[in-house]
Amino acid sequence: MNRKGLPEDEVFSILDRALQKDRSYDKVLNAMCTRPHPVAVKAHMQFIEANLGDSGLFPGTRELEEKVVSILGELMGDRNACGYISTGGTESNIQALRTARNLKHKKHPNVVLPESAHFSFDKIADILGIEIRKAQLDSEFKVDTGSVENLIDDNTIALVGIAGSTEFGQVDPINELSDIALSHDLFLHVDAAFGGFVIPFLDKKIDFNFSVNGVTSITIDPHKMGLSTIPAGGLLFREEACLLPLEIDTPYLTIRKQYSLTGTRSGAAVAAAYAVMTHLGRDGYRMIVNRCMRMTHRIVQGAKEFGVEPLTEPMMNVVALDVPYIDTVRKKLHEKGWMTSVTRKPRAMRLILMPHMTEENIEVFLSDLRDCIS
Repeated sequence: MNRKGLPEDEVFSILDRALQKDRSYDKVLNAMCTRPHPVAVKAHMQFIEANLGDSGLFPGTRELEEKVVSILGELMGDRNACGYISTGGTESNIQALRTARNLKHKKHPNVVLPESAHFSFDKIADILGIEIRKAQLDSEFKVDTGSVENLIDDNTIALVGIAGSTEFGQVDPINELSDIALSHDLFLHVDAAFGGFVIPFLDKKIDFNFSVNGVTSITIDPHKMGLSTIPAGGLLFREEACLLPLEIDTPYLTIRKQYSLTGTRSGAAVAAAYAVMTHLGRDGYRMIVNRCMRMTHRIVQGAKEFGVEPLTEPMMNVVALDVPYIDTVRKKLHEKGWMTSVTRKPRAMRLILMPHMTEENIEVFLSDLRDCIS
């Protein structure tokens, strides 16, 4: 740190140079976050000093959080759901399984989840001291419920289903997982961090949320397809009793108890989520999802025209293409400015068609992909 400090214009000159090194979203096909909606950005800045870690100081912001939770709950099939706005899917997943662990009181707890689950669950295993058991996937890259059944024992405390898997965009058979969870008296957590703002707006009805009886908790991220600012995740529980195992005393704050994982929490992110959801409404999100799905179908159709097939037909705006010589092709695409990623097993090119992508750039990408393959 400088002793006298720098003039403001010099500070922002440094920041501008740093920002120029960051990648523009224009050619980013591997990210599940996107440019936030301008309304979200404006609301974020309006509430930039609000700290929900001590919500007694910010009662208006706390009321907004309650409204956001209610809106998310309604979107997830239960307007009376409870919870809070977290930093994102990782925190929400940690807290959901922390609740399950604290409710079940097993000496050696384990959780059964799909091989396709997000890597945050590996962090959870380390943080919470929970054994993670990974069930196999079926031919459509959804969890095999027979494999799930085989992994359950007396120490199992919870099952996890994915609604919009990170690699394939697939939705596990939540109805079947619910039946298994209810029959074994298990907690069922649904990670819909990505799919939560996609599935409700698809033409096809998919059961994945609190409308399924056995679902106990849900992760849903406004800062992904919800177009809110970072960080804005969501953790929802069907019953308020699930918040109780997370509470700790906060004797020197304006509130008596706190149940979030982080202490300081951004009120700005809450305001941003409320603003964009209220501004867009269901019709606005449906238009956005429909556009993303049109681009997704165009990618699949265009790739098929030069012999590249998807591993499975996409359920949402995530595509896994069976690209030959994938490492070489991705390197060539990177040289042209395209950011792509890969799935783990089987290895394929993973593309995510987010709202920042344009129809024009899709055609450019398809042309570049064809050239890189040939």
